Amino acid sequence: MKIIEAKAFIKNLRLKKPYTIARQQIEDVENVFLEIKLENGITGIGAANPEFEVVGESPADTLINLENEIVPWLTGKDIRSFNALIDSVNTKLPHKPGTLACLDIALHDTFGKFIDMPVADFYGRCHHSLPTSVTIGILNMQQTLEEATAFKALGFRILKLKTGVSPEEDAEKVIRLREKFGNYFTIRVDANTGYTIAQLQHFINLTRKQPVELIEQPLAASHDKALENLPFSTRKFLAADESLKDAASAFALCKSERYGIYNIKLMKCGGIKSAFNIASVVESAGAKLFWGCNDESIISITAALHAAYACSHTRYIDLDGSFDLAEDIVEGGFIVKDGMMSITNTPGLGFKKI
Repeated sequence: MKIIEAKAFIKNLRLKKPYTIARQQIEDVENVFLEIKLENGITGIGAANPEFEVVGESPADTLINLENEIVPWLTGKDIRSFNALIDSVNTKLPHKPGTLACLDIALHDTFGKFIDMPVADFYGRCHHSLPTSVTIGILNMQQTLEEATAFKALGFRILKLKTGVSPEEDAEKVIRLREKFGNYFTIRVDANTGYTIAQLQHFINLTRKQPVELIEQPLAASHDKALENLPFSTRKFLAADESLKDAASAFALCKSERYGIYNIKLMKCGGIKSAFNIASVVESAGAKLFWGCNDESIISITAALHAAYACSHTRYIDLDGSFDLAEDIVEGGFIVKDGMMSITNTPGLGFKKI
């Protein structure tokens, strides 16, 4: 079944409200989209929102790559060869994970619709529902408690605190949340590379009586070798994020045992197929999978869910990126109830263009 048309475009998606992380304040996000049409009329959509600071590719770069390299090349190709097409682009445009992710997701959505099967079921669905964390940015104490109260009212049970500015202030937020909510919430923290090794150890000591579930990417990727000096009992609760970009980095990190948890983001690694390559390495190392996201369209969030639910060793998801958007180009894809995320039984990735 031939692909007869492909088109790429970029759209700025407004956030419901801005938030702060260790590096910057975020107010809106650019997402790039790729639509594919088959000769029988079936259409599929992919999306990407790569972070230049993390992967060296911006959404503008992704759009240029798609328009100049992918769209002309893709027309006339057979959707049944979607895996080979993904491999070809990975060879053609190496180290362009945003471009690859956008194509990968579009091809998976189209192929799933073509065979009339959800993507997760094509690979073998291992999970049907998991609780996602919801994110609280770097806010003052009162705002943090107010956000947590609002999330509790919505039924969420896992909070992810953005940290990395001050270990003392970060620890105080954890302690105050425990005082106010008891054990209602599971608490994760994401330092976004904002700590030094000494600050990380200080934060751990300050929260020893109020432990968090995991700490995501505490040090810059260029400095995370220092984690090897920590006891394994500590490292097993650390999650690699910015340090984990592909299967090769997964192999090196697993070998060093710097982390016990590995956060896969489709925007870092290049989509579902590349994510599975990382997942295989992590599984062989006996480590745990954690699936994360940027502020992304429902399209790529749903793609990450399908990939996560096709991996038996998935233990954590943080796939709230589309919750923050005030607009999108699709609807559906997944269901959220009391903090639990599930995918539908609709063919492909299950969303519908608005």
